[in-house]
Amino acid sequence: MENINKFQTISKQALQRLPYYLNFLKSQKAKKQSNTSASMIAEGLRLNQVQVRKDLAAVSSGGRPKTGYGTEDLISDIEQFLGYNNTHDAILIGAGNLGRSLLSYKGFEECGMKIVAAFDIDKHVAGTEAGGHPIFPMEKLEDLAGRLKVKIGIIAVPAESAQEVCDLLVGSGILAIWNFAPVYLDAPEDILIQNENMAASLAVLSKHVEEKFGR
Repeated sequence: MENINKFQTISKQALQRLPYYLNFLKSQKAKKQSNTSASMIAEGLRLNQVQVRKDLAAVSSGGRPKTGYGTEDLISDIEQFLGYNNTHDAILIGAGNLGRSLLSYKGFEECGMKIVAAFDIDKHVAGTEAGGHPIFPMEKLEDLAGRLKVKIGIIAVPAESAQEVCDLLVGSGILAIWNFAPVYLDAPEDILIQNENMAASLAVLSKHVEEKFGR
């Protein structure tokens, strides 16, 4: 396993590709493939081989000419680089249909994130639970976030409420926000916001279908 501190910071685009590499490597491990090369990953994921090789070199020095990387070693290096071995606690705001789906998803902990609590403005929802997670009223957000020392917040509220929730999270000490609301959020420069805009993704899909088959 590599010491990630000796590797340079990589681009956001490269960082977003690493989980895809990781999934591919795990499928290789399941097939008893002891070594995996950058060209194998590039071919399997339909990516540029030079790009893949550069990405891997940024997170691991285990590559060897002709043989590539040890599959298990590269899995460990990528997981360490992504912080999957150090679970970060998170809180979720908005326990509606989307929020409950996120609370019920069991794969987050494999990716280094654990949702420890959820919050909702609806008094009929607060006091219940979803996916084994307790749902608290919004007025307890600042106190619990501080006491739990949580640094990641997930926004799953309607667009018109998202900025207010963002402000509450920032005021509660949150440093990174995963935003599922279809709206731009205004936050200080040192706050990282990762947007998941499903409308934007759907627009890409719809345009592709239109170009291929017409309306």
